[in-house]
Amino acid sequence: MGLTYPQISPVFLHLGFIDIRWYSLAYLVGIVSAWFLILQTVKKYKLNITKAEVDDLIFNITLGIILGGRIFYVLFYNLETFLNKPLEIFAIWHGGMSFHGGLIGVIVALYLSAGKMKYPFFGVCDLAALYAPIGLFLGRLANFVNDELWGRVTDVPWAVKFPSGGYLPRHPSQIYEALLEGLVLFIVLNVLFKFEFVRERKGLVSGVFLVWYALARMFVELFRQPDEQLGFVFEHITMGQLLSIPFLLLGSIVILMCARKKS
Repeated sequence: MGLTYPQISPVFLHLGFIDIRWYSLAYLVGIVSAWFLILQTVKKYKLNITKAEVDDLIFNITLGIILGGRIFYVLFYNLETFLNKPLEIFAIWHGGMSFHGGLIGVIVALYLSAGKMKYPFFGVCDLAALYAPIGLFLGRLANFVNDELWGRVTDVPWAVKFPSGGYLPRHPSQIYEALLEGLVLFIVLNVLFKFEFVRERKGLVSGVFLVWYALARMFVELFRQPDEQLGFVFEHITMGQLLSIPFLLLGSIVILMCARKKS
């Protein structure tokens, strides 16, 4: 059994000399949406941040995503291949990005931006965390369209027969991640941010983001097929689970710090 994989082209629009892919579009829409919503949030809550500062912030975040995501993918997911073909490191249009690396790149970008803006670091982090799930949601949907990062073989009624997965019924783990790390996390964070005591405890939203993402990722990895070039780490643990542990610890520490703050 298993549902038939929908034949959706990974190319959203063909312009002759260049193809615009769903995956690239997911990044673009996610970043532009975050840009617009951060501006609206700054205006709504009368935060001491200018539009020009938001523009610079988004630019720095974009660089952090690309550089961090690519570097971590090369180092932790496919180092041997890139050692043999070093120029492929720069061919990001061929795919290959690590969310964990992108997150580290974004944290560095936020730290540098906060210093320039003279705005609390954790306050800037909270703004970014609020809308990061949009990109996560769209990115995982793009993974589904690309017929990649599918799950393990299963007999659940909603299993999907992915072409590159041998037409075997598999968990649509991309959809699981899109829902847990994207849609649900977006709702949770934005509901929390509506409360004044949460906004006053700068960093709380960021801490919840890190903990939720780490737990959701570690959970979904139980259903996701490990990367072929890596397999399991320590027999039963995936690289995605291993890389999520530091973020789980960091997020927990941030939440504890915020809980001790006086309003």
